[in-house]
Amino acid sequence: QVRLVQSGGGLVQAGGSLSLSCAASGPTFSIYVMGWFRQAPGKEREFVAAINWSGSSTRYEDSVKGRFTISRDNAKKTVFLQMNSLKPEDTAVYYCAADRAPLGVVLTHQYEYHYWGQGTQVTVSS
Repeated sequence: QVRLVQSGGGLVQAGGSLSLSCAASGPTFSIYVMGWFRQAPGKEREFVAAINWSGSSTRYEDSVKGRFTISRDNAKKTVFLQMNSLKPEDTAVYYCAADRAPLGVVLTHQYEYHYWGQGTQVTVSS
Protein backbone atom coordinates (compact mmCIF):
# COMPACT_ATOMS: atom_id res chain seq x y z
CA GLN A 1 0.00 0.00 0.00
CA VAL A 2 2.48 2.65 1.18
CA ARG A 3 6.13 2.22 0.25
CA LEU A 4 9.04 4.33 1.47
CA VAL A 5 12.34 4.47 -0.45
CA GLN A 6 15.32 6.23 1.11
CA SER A 7 18.41 7.85 -0.38
CA GLY A 8 21.19 10.24 0.56
CA GLY A 9 23.33 8.41 3.09
CA GLY A 10 27.08 8.15 2.97
CA LEU A 11 30.39 8.93 4.62
CA VAL A 12 31.26 12.36 5.98
CA GLN A 13 33.86 13.84 8.30
CA ALA A 14 32.92 15.17 11.71
CA GLY A 15 31.47 18.65 11.41
CA GLY A 16 30.18 18.00 7.93
CA SER A 17 26.67 17.71 6.59
CA LEU A 18 24.47 15.15 4.90
CA SER A 19 20.91 15.21 3.64
CA LEU A 20 18.60 12.22 3.62
CA SER A 21 15.40 11.85 1.67
CA CYS A 22 12.52 9.42 1.80
CA ALA A 23 10.13 9.18 -1.13
CA ALA A 24 6.72 7.65 -0.61
CA SER A 25 4.33 6.00 -2.99
CA GLY A 26 0.73 5.19 -2.22
CA PRO A 27 -2.47 6.95 -1.20
CA THR A 28 -3.12 9.83 1.20
CA PHE A 29 0.49 10.82 1.80
CA SER A 30 -0.39 14.36 2.89
CA ILE A 31 -2.14 13.23 6.07
CA TYR A 32 0.72 11.04 7.25
CA VAL A 33 2.98 11.96 10.09
CA MET A 34 6.57 11.15 9.17
CA GLY A 35 9.67 10.56 11.21
CA TRP A 36 13.26 9.45 11.26
CA PHE A 37 14.84 6.83 13.48
CA ARG A 38 18.36 5.49 13.68
CA GLN A 39 20.11 2.38 14.91
CA ALA A 40 23.81 2.22 15.72
CA PRO A 41 25.70 -1.10 15.94
CA GLY A 42 24.84 -2.91 19.15
CA LYS A 43 22.23 -0.35 20.17
CA GLU A 44 18.46 -0.08 20.09
CA ARG A 45 16.67 1.85 17.39
CA GLU A 46 16.01 5.38 18.63
CA PHE A 47 13.86 8.33 17.68
CA VAL A 48 15.54 11.19 15.80
CA ALA A 49 12.90 13.56 14.45
CA ALA A 50 9.27 13.71 13.36
CA ILE A 51 6.98 16.11 11.51
CA ASN A 52 3.22 16.41 11.22
CA TRP A 53 1.31 16.42 7.94
CA SER A 54 1.50 20.19 7.33
CA GLY A 55 5.05 20.70 8.56
CA SER A 56 3.85 23.09 11.27
CA SER A 57 4.92 20.87 14.17
CA THR A 58 8.19 19.04 14.65
CA ARG A 59 9.92 17.05 17.40
CA TYR A 60 13.59 16.24 17.82
CA GLU A 61 15.64 14.01 20.05
CA ASP A 62 17.63 16.23 22.39
CA SER A 63 21.05 15.31 21.03
CA VAL A 64 20.19 16.48 17.49
CA LYS A 65 18.35 19.71 18.32
CA GLY A 66 19.92 22.65 16.53
CA ARG A 67 21.85 20.36 14.20
CA PHE A 68 19.19 18.37 12.33
CA THR A 69 16.16 19.70 10.47
CA ILE A 70 13.23 17.63 9.30
CA SER A 71 11.02 18.88 6.48
CA ARG A 72 8.54 17.54 3.97
CA ASP A 73 7.23 18.24 0.50
CA ASN A 74 3.82 16.66 0.17
CA ALA A 75 3.59 17.47 -3.55
CA LYS A 76 6.69 15.32 -4.08
CA LYS A 77 5.64 12.82 -1.40
CA THR A 78 9.03 13.19 0.22
CA VAL A 79 10.39 13.82 3.70
CA PHE A 80 13.91 15.13 4.28
CA LEU A 81 16.43 15.15 7.08
CA GLN A 82 19.15 17.79 6.85
CA MET A 83 22.00 16.87 9.17
CA ASN A 84 24.61 19.50 10.03
CA SER A 85 27.55 19.54 12.44
CA LEU A 86 27.67 15.77 12.35
CA LYS A 87 29.42 13.86 15.11
CA PRO A 88 30.86 10.34 15.15
CA GLU A 89 28.08 9.32 17.53
CA ASP A 90 25.58 10.10 14.77
CA THR A 91 26.87 7.07 12.88
CA ALA A 92 23.97 4.68 12.36
CA VAL A 93 21.54 3.22 9.90
CA TYR A 94 18.80 5.79 9.46
CA TYR A 95 15.20 4.77 8.80
CA CYS A 96 12.27 6.88 7.71
CA ALA A 97 8.78 6.01 8.87
CA ALA A 98 5.21 7.11 8.27
CA ASP A 99 1.76 6.60 9.68
CA ARG A 100 -1.64 8.23 9.75
CA ALA A 101 -2.28 10.73 12.53
CA PRO A 102 -4.53 13.69 13.40
CA LEU A 103 -3.57 16.97 11.77
CA GLY A 104 -1.41 18.41 14.54
CA VAL A 105 0.02 15.22 15.99
CA VAL A 106 3.68 14.20 15.92
CA LEU A 107 4.62 10.63 16.83
CA THR A 108 7.92 9.80 18.53
CA HIS A 109 7.75 6.07 19.28
CA GLN A 110 8.72 3.26 16.95
CA TYR A 111 5.58 1.28 17.71
CA GLU A 112 3.42 4.19 16.53
CA TYR A 113 4.65 3.93 12.92
CA HIS A 114 3.29 1.35 10.50
CA TYR A 115 5.30 2.05 7.33
CA TRP A 116 9.11 1.95 7.14
CA GLY A 117 11.86 2.65 4.65
CA GLN A 118 14.69 0.24 3.93
CA GLY A 119 17.32 2.17 5.89
CA THR A 120 20.43 4.00 4.74
CA GLN A 121 23.90 4.08 6.28
CA VAL A 122 25.32 7.31 7.68
CA THR A 123 28.95 7.15 8.79
CA VAL A 124 30.71 10.08 10.44
CA SER A 125 34.48 9.83 10.78
CA SER A 126 36.50 11.63 13.43
